[in-house]
Amino acid sequence: MMRTTLLRQALHALNWIGAPSWAPESLRGQGVVFMLHRVRSAPVPAFAPNRILEITPQMLGRVIRRVRALDYDIVTLDEALRRLEAGHNARRFAVFTFDDGYKDNLTEALPVFEEHDAPMTVYVSAGMPDGTMHIWWVALEEIIRRAEHIEIELNGRLYSLKTRTDRQKDMAFTRLYWPLRFMDEDHLRSAVALLAHSHGVSIEAITQESALNWDDVRGLTNHPLVTVGSHTVDHFALCKLPEARAREEMLRGAKRIETMTGVMPQHFAYPFGDPGSAGEREFRLAKELGFKSATTTRKGLIHTNHADRLTSLPRISLNGDYQDIRLVDVLMSGVPFPLARLIPSLGAA
Repeated sequence: MMRTTLLRQALHALNWIGAPSWAPESLRGQGVVFMLHRVRSAPVPAFAPNRILEITPQMLGRVIRRVRALDYDIVTLDEALRRLEAGHNARRFAVFTFDDGYKDNLTEALPVFEEHDAPMTVYVSAGMPDGTMHIWWVALEEIIRRAEHIEIELNGRLYSLKTRTDRQKDMAFTRLYWPLRFMDEDHLRSAVALLAHSHGVSIEAITQESALNWDDVRGLTNHPLVTVGSHTVDHFALCKLPEARAREEMLRGAKRIETMTGVMPQHFAYPFGDPGSAGEREFRLAKELGFKSATTTRKGLIHTNHADRLTSLPRISLNGDYQDIRLVDVLMSGVPFPLARLIPSLGAA
């Protein structure tokens, strides 16, 4: 929570000193790829550690309008790649992408894009509509929400945490999330599944409630404003997997989408997508598997040199903790990203 507050303060400070107005044009590059996960109109409860993955339909509409007011064209990934190839003479572009395959991408997000006649991309993890994927971060939130006390052993360390108050629940989520993230992918899921079972939480029910089904995915595939991309099968951090298994995850996810929709995805997003989850090996695999592009969660704008690195594209997160259009202006100015190299904590913005 403290880090989130500091990041928000840093972005507000850049806005206060007028960064968007004095930022060199060169920092803005050729375009931006926005990363989103969920769009939800429901009120956010006090304990909601995954709220960073959610924005409201109203905020999404404001961002779309602001992007166009800044003279960016909202385009498909295919058009973005065409403009990137064209170089400096092409108009600036913005691409909106959604990770994982949540139901609200269809029910809440798509109507906003239809209202504004703007395209969107949905990267689907095949395990979401298949109902087999463990959305373990959502399951962990639900476990802690229900519990008054959590006890779990991770990596040989016993965690015994009170979870009665919202503050205690927030602290428990933070203390457990990162040790889980650093675990082997299979052991991570086993640990969360065991904890879920002991607290009466069904991970399968959470997936079914949250995910698009295959009829939904087919509908999105056939929608003129939507590009469906691939996001593996089970949302593993690929760097943690042996190369053969990482390749299989990437290929099998795309093939499953092709089988169920009749269309082979041409674009890919790495699960988690940070440097510890996707690196040069994964960038090479994406290229070898024939994806036209692959996006990371590394923060940044798109510049001309990305034409030679289409399988390691950076994105800007539309973070649920920063639902302030002024902060979008700051991020699109490009100013935070060179600063992040000097002040690493800014890189999480």
